[in-house]
Amino acid sequence: MAVIVGGVIEQDGKYLLVQEAQAKCRGQWNLPAGHLDPGESVFAAAKREVYEESGLEVELTGICQIGNRILETDTWVSVIFTTKVIGGEIKIDPSEILDVKWFSYEEILEMRAKLRNEILTLGAIDNVRLGIAAPLEMVAMYDPIKSN
Repeated sequence: MAVIVGGVIEQDGKYLLVQEAQAKCRGQWNLPAGHLDPGESVFAAAKREVYEESGLEVELTGICQIGNRILETDTWVSVIFTTKVIGGEIKIDPSEILDVKWFSYEEILEMRAKLRNEILTLGAIDNVRLGIAAPLEMVAMYDPIKSN
């Protein structure tokens, strides 16, 4: 099972998307997102993935989408956060990301065929546009030492 985390970054009515460099999805546009690593919280992983893919440091402000994809041989869960940029500057690792650009919502709608996952990307952005976000407190962090 894979857990994907990432963030919607919005500024001045535009949304930041990254262009994938991996062979399986090369050239497709996506929210900055990636896999949760063992021993990592969803919060730390989302901030790390956004930074690794865009160069921007973000504060997580809410949860705008929880997704579930069931494949024949695997299951994926995604947690996408609303964010606020608090530092950094756009920079990329060309082995991971080909480009980073700001797009208006209308531009994103026009490029649906170029999105890595249209349902995830547009669903998360639509929720942000509509002000739909759960508080971060919806994620319970369980302490394994104190759990029964």
